[in-house]
Formats: sequence, C-alpha cells, structure tokens
Amino acid sequence: MKAKKSDITHKLKIARGQIDGILQMIEYDRYCRVDISNQLQATQALLRSANQQILQAHIRNCVREALQTDVENPKLEEALQLLEKMNQ
Repeated sequence: MKAKKSDITHKLKIARGQIDGILQMIEYDRYCRVDISNQLQATQALLRSANQQILQAHIRNCVREALQTDVENPKLEEALQLLEKMNQ
C-alpha cells in the first residue's frame, strides 16, 4: 500500500495556501502575531501529517520488502534515521 498521492498533494496544497496567507498578513500589516502563530502551527501540523503518511507507506512497503530479502538492510537504517529526524 503506497501513500495516497491525492491525500498528500491535497495537504501540501493547503499548507502552501496557508503559507501564502501568512505572507500576505505580514506584507499588508493585516495581522496579529497570535494569528500568525496559529496559522504557522496549523501549517506545521499539515506538514507533519503528510510526512507521517509518506513515512508509514515507506516502512510498510520499501522497508518490509527489504527486510524480507536481506538480513542487514540499509532501508531499515534509513527509516530509523528518518524517525530520529522527526523528533528533532
């Protein structure tokens, strides 16, 4: 099962729209800092969600397949490194 391209694309387009909105708020001085912070947090949540979907699909497909064919596998290490980066 691969990550659903349409779901991920949709989330990324929404995040891009939110970033464009934040930029406009700043450029036209139509903002309150709390509003910008809220929009940034919402954008981060979308990006985290898209990333999680992609990583889950990667682990379910590429890593699983790699583990079935190889005992010492660089795909497993790659997945573990990605998970570490998410927590930084």
